[in-house]
Amino acid sequence: MEVGQVLRMNGGVGETSYANNSLVQQKVITMTKPITEDAITKLYCSSYPVALAIADLGCSSGPNTLFAVSELIKAVDSLRRKMSRKSPEYQVFLNDLPGNDFNTIFRSLSVFQNKLGKQLGTDSGPCFFTGVPGSFYGRLFRKNSLHFVHSSYSLQWLSQVPEGLENNKRNIYMASTSPPDVLKAYYEQFQQDFSLFLKCRSEELVDGGRMVLTVLGRRNDDPSSKEGCYIWELLAMALNDMVLEGVIEEEKLNTFNIPQYTPSPVEVKYEVVKEGSFSIDLLEVTEVNWNAYQNETDLSDAFKDGGYNVAKCMRAVAEPLIVSHFGETIVDEVFQRYREIIADRMSKEKTEFVNVIVSLIKA
Repeated sequence: MEVGQVLRMNGGVGETSYANNSLVQQKVITMTKPITEDAITKLYCSSYPVALAIADLGCSSGPNTLFAVSELIKAVDSLRRKMSRKSPEYQVFLNDLPGNDFNTIFRSLSVFQNKLGKQLGTDSGPCFFTGVPGSFYGRLFRKNSLHFVHSSYSLQWLSQVPEGLENNKRNIYMASTSPPDVLKAYYEQFQQDFSLFLKCRSEELVDGGRMVLTVLGRRNDDPSSKEGCYIWELLAMALNDMVLEGVIEEEKLNTFNIPQYTPSPVEVKYEVVKEGSFSIDLLEVTEVNWNAYQNETDLSDAFKDGGYNVAKCMRAVAEPLIVSHFGETIVDEVFQRYREIIADRMSKEKTEFVNVIVSLIKA
């Protein structure tokens, strides 16, 4: 699998699009808002830049893309008003892989800029947007050109499927039944990728520049624990059932592996310290329920169906990977079965995503 070519969220604004099925991700951005605001406040007060360059890495498309950026800009604008300072100009870079639906982002920019302008007022500096297609496991920007980097729910994705997963049969990711060499291969790929990410960003950020990274992760030391792997194990169950019924070839399943790693805070800290370009200002762990609608009270019965919501969320993320490997004809059936399995498990146990958040300063 050529990850850079097939890894993307479902584009557009349709029923199965990421734009309409990313409420979990939005809640996570909202939960981390105090951390990102604290980081950009400290950055601004350290140098009062007349032009502020912000990059959102793994921006995807839909409302979350511009939501994170607008909160950062509003935080700076509020601060500079309190200090009676002239507004900086803002340069915003929106990065994702080339297959990302940048067109949907660009079509929404004029409405967004008008709304933001009304919120900030006429004395706020202009805001310029640039789309940057490419992998963040490599250089994306000029040296010393960025002030602030934000990334949410992107860095768990690896640059490639790890090599040496031939023994991971009937699994599609790390699982309780995965042999030790599979877990080792996944961890080593994460180490290689995250270290390269840090190295590249250290070259692109100005001295004292900051990053806030939110990664889908786990608390547990065991990489095959439910905290990081359960959501994929349930998808593997649906695919295995289809193999037993002859809908999918067994060999097809055995060669399908998810290019992801959900690190623990200890693993994140270890790589940051080892790479050496950044100091850690904050490192914490939070949780969010699989079903982002769980606490809503005014939704239809369909949207109160946890399995329905979670399966749609996962489809928006995983469908391009499924289609590239198995073809389009099985997609609806896969996610219908997945929905039923998820609903059953959610009715019996607590199901949460674990988030590892790290705020970094370029040393």
